Amino acid sequence: MVVAEPSGARLAVIPAGERWRVVPSGAGLALQPPARVGLHVTEVVALLSTSPAGQVWLNGRFYRGSVQIARDGAGLTLVNRLLLESYLLGVVSAEMGRRGPSEFEALKAQAVASRTYALRNLGRRSALGFDLHAGVADQVYAGSAAETAEGLEAVRATRGLVLTYGGEPIDAFYYSTCGGQTADGVEAFRAASRPYLRSFADVDENGQAYCRISPRYHWREEWSGDALRRTLQRTLPLTAGVPATRAGEVRDVWVAQRSTSGRVSRLGIALRADHVVVEGQAVRQVLRPPSGDRLRSAAFTLTATRAGREIARLVAEGSGAGHGVGLCQWGAVGRSRAGQDFRRILAAYFPGATPERLY
Repeated sequence: MVVAEPSGARLAVIPAGERWRVVPSGAGLALQPPARVGLHVTEVVALLSTSPAGQVWLNGRFYRGSVQIARDGAGLTLVNRLLLESYLLGVVSAEMGRRGPSEFEALKAQAVASRTYALRNLGRRSALGFDLHAGVADQVYAGSAAETAEGLEAVRATRGLVLTYGGEPIDAFYYSTCGGQTADGVEAFRAASRPYLRSFADVDENGQAYCRISPRYHWREEWSGDALRRTLQRTLPLTAGVPATRAGEVRDVWVAQRSTSGRVSRLGIALRADHVVVEGQAVRQVLRPPSGDRLRSAAFTLTATRAGREIARLVAEGSGAGHGVGLCQWGAVGRSRAGQDFRRILAAYFPGATPERLY
């Protein structure tokens, strides 16, 4: 690999078989080759393959394009810079995994949704020095190591195709599993009142959910009284500004309000001296399961068992995974298995949006 300044001027060449480390050093960076004196550089370096068609190996993964390493206040920020279509190769496969021939149309639908999302959000994180996060905050991107043959084919088969409304790329939200009912845009994103983001029953002609094949279609979480108290002591300060000491006694937790799609939009929590109301997406953050992850979805019911004045056991039984707005990935797989092509799948989840080939 070539180590270069952002201008393109070479600083060093990493020979084949050698592993170099990059670490923060003062206000800049230090590049440390094995058993030799390293380089101290200022703020930013770029890593490129010595071959124009090659890839960069970094932290155990291969990446197309180049990688920029920048010094920031907390340590290092790594940015993979590459062409949009190359980026999508690492997104579609990471988001959807390996899929069989009967599920290929779902991959194509995902490719169009991911391309649309990327174009819609270019520059969104510009203050941080990049366009998109590589995780669920934007789209899961795992470099070229995650690419599958069927994912590559889906991206290439839909090259340049995006969903538009009013001549602009749409907010192409997506998630894992809707549980049989998608959500209105405003249920998860306050600013997402869009004609093409509307709640509907995502079921077939027999009333069966297309996403019933998902391993996350039904789920159950359980907290003991002690576990619930510890959870709320961690999450209430972050989501509701409630001091941890106020969650020393949890007397009740209940569903205070549901949205139009049936998801929990307001959660009530009775503590020793008062009660707290948590709203919107904070519901999934405050009621975290013992694993520490967010609650899978806001489509759930609660059953509380009490011992005296406190909750001794709380059980949440729910369906689906994710915010529920836009394309249901497992629903798309189910629709593909049922013989629907990618255009019909996208029309179901984004009604009124128009597929348009931009390039």
